[in-house]
This record gives sequence, C-alpha cells and structure tokens, in this order.
Amino acid sequence: MWAPQLHKGLSPLQLCRIMRPDDANIMGNVHGGIILKMIEEAGCIVSTRHCNTQDGDRCLALLVRVEKTEFLSPVFIGEVVHITAEITYTSKHSLEVQVIVMAENILTGGKKLASKAALWYVPCSLQNVNKIMEVPSIQYVSAEQKEEGRKRYEAQKIERMETKARVEEVMPPLPNSEPHTVGFSQSSLIHLVGPLDCILHDYVHGGVTMKLMDEVAGIVAARHCNTNIVTASVDAINFHRKIKKGCVVTVTGRLTFVSNRSMELEVLVDAASLVEKEMKKYRAVSAFFTFISLDKDNKPLPVPPLKIKGEEEQRRFEEGNARYLQAKAKRLADNRQ
Repeated sequence: MWAPQLHKGLSPLQLCRIMRPDDANIMGNVHGGIILKMIEEAGCIVSTRHCNTQDGDRCLALLVRVEKTEFLSPVFIGEVVHITAEITYTSKHSLEVQVIVMAENILTGGKKLASKAALWYVPCSLQNVNKIMEVPSIQYVSAEQKEEGRKRYEAQKIERMETKARVEEVMPPLPNSEPHTVGFSQSSLIHLVGPLDCILHDYVHGGVTMKLMDEVAGIVAARHCNTNIVTASVDAINFHRKIKKGCVVTVTGRLTFVSNRSMELEVLVDAASLVEKEMKKYRAVSAFFTFISLDKDNKPLPVPPLKIKGEEEQRRFEEGNARYLQAKAKRLADNRQ
C-alpha cells in the first residue's frame, strides 16, 4: 500500500467530506466518478500551490494523465471520505501527485483503504494558458526515491505518446442490436460545458470530465449485466487536449472485453465548440474502465459473455484480454511480495 513519502519541506494535502445520497447509485454505492473528482480536486490544489511558490507568472496546474486507479473497497452513503495528496516527483515541466483515499464509518470509527491513484500535472501561466511554466523541484529523502520517480515519469511519457497516436472514430451502434453485443450496450452522453464545470481561464476541471466518463461507463456496464455494478478500476486516463467553456462534449462508452467476473470498457471524450466554427471536433480524453457486477449483498456475480461481431470488435477484445492478463499477473506478483 502506498503511504505518504514525507518529502523534505512538503506537507501532504488532506481533504474530507461525508458522502451524500446524491453521490451514490440506487444501491447506496458511491459512484467511482465522485471519488475520481475528489482525487483530482486534491491533486489540483496541492500541485497548483506548489507551482506558485516561485517568482514569475502565477499559474494553474492542469491534469494531463491519471495512472491506473484501483477502487479497493466500496464506499457508502454516510461514510466520510478522507483524501491525502502529496507531490512525489517533479520534472522540469510536470509533477506527479500520489493520492490515497480512506473511508471512515463515523458510527463505528472503522476505516478502510478505498482507493489510491497517481496523477500528472503541468503548470500553465494565467497570463497565457498555452505557456507551460517550470516546476520548482522538491527535495527527496534519498537518491533512490528520486530515481524511482524519474522511471515513472519516463514510462508515463512513453505511454501518453502511444495513446495519442491511437485515435479512432466511434461508430454509432446498429439499430435493434442483439443483447450482450457491443452495440446493444454502447452509450453516449452529450454535455454542454458551462461555468460550473470550469476552473480559471474557462477550461474544464479534469475531475468533471472523469465523473462524466464514469457515468457513461456505468450505463454501459449496467445495460450489459442488468444488475448493480461498481467501478473496480480505471486504467490510465490521458488528457490529450484542453476543453473550454462553450464546447459540446460527447462522452461515448463501449465494451471491449469481458471476463468471467469483470468488464473492460473504453470511454472516449470528443469536444467541439459551439461558437468557434473553425474549431473542428477533436479527441480530448480517452481511458479504459473496469466494472464488476454485484448482487444485493455486494457479492460479485458472473458477467454475461460478450458476443463479438466483426474484425474490429475481435481486435479490441484481444487487446482487452491482453490488458486483463497483464493486470492479473501484476496483482499476483504484488501479492507475493
């Protein structure tokens, strides 16, 4: 389990709030999107605060990537969520924030690890949002800690480039699709970006986008299983381009792979401006979500098999299977340590 690294001169940021009925589904499980939004808010605060400790332009830290995020325990209405965020690595123009999420039952005092995540931010000048600022360096406890951070930085940089190159159009599903096919459960949400969705400079808050993505993914998973479903994990979320106020975003989710106990869904966010006609639709964000199906006692249920139609769906299924096996092998290796 990741714990704060206590870098010299840095104090972790801590946020908390009680979970309300509007944070949860009809079964009382808090939406993964709510947790993601809270994680991103903490990351944005701690990274923006750090980047403004130096002279020069005032800046705002913008989210560019979220590493694989695991939802380790369900969170319920009435529990208090505690978020701890700490900067764990800085490069010249970016910084890594690691976050842990604890859920507290205030009636019993019991606490559980609910989630953990790693996020990458870049600071943008408030005078010119396209100007990337330099990041003040942090002091590391040891040279080994700095080297481990550098390796994480290089790895995510390569993965972001690979993901950016893999952009494909989302085809609309065929009418009257057969149950348990990709087309039957594929879903889209259209959202007009307004002032409440934005941070400074009228750009969308990363947490708002992730919440919309989780909502669409949840609809897809529920349509496939017709049961209570919850977010199990989110693979790396890549923010390719900024989304501005006045844009219409289309968030589309589709199943890519199904195992006996879980579903992988690809979620894509496309944006187009309502007022700037010269700005064509573009891919803004992409990610893979994993959901599981639960019974009324929150016990895992088998997931109906996915019926594959065509070569493209078969290709995506095989790629999803490879990611599934890779994640399974990593979990087994971590358990042995």
